[in-house]
Amino acid sequence: MRGRLSWICRICTLLACLILSAACYAQSCALCYTQAASSGNRIIRGLRSGILVLIIPPMFMSVGITWLAYRKRNQFRQDATSSQEDW
Repeated sequence: MRGRLSWICRICTLLACLILSAACYAQSCALCYTQAASSGNRIIRGLRSGILVLIIPPMFMSVGITWLAYRKRNQFRQDATSSQEDW
């Protein structure tokens, strides 16, 4: 029963994040919007690829750091318990 409740909470949290993120779409710069709207297809493609270039490297870096922290999580805990036992 407790595992089922945990999954329900996770699903509700995910749905809330997806529903409430719609407010973030209203946070665009008016100058950027008018410049992109008045430009041609070539500039729009350049903007889209530029956005990807700015998003992808930080995303991979944060995933990598999270993965390393997850892998090394027990190493630091074991070092702390062994140093406490030495006292």
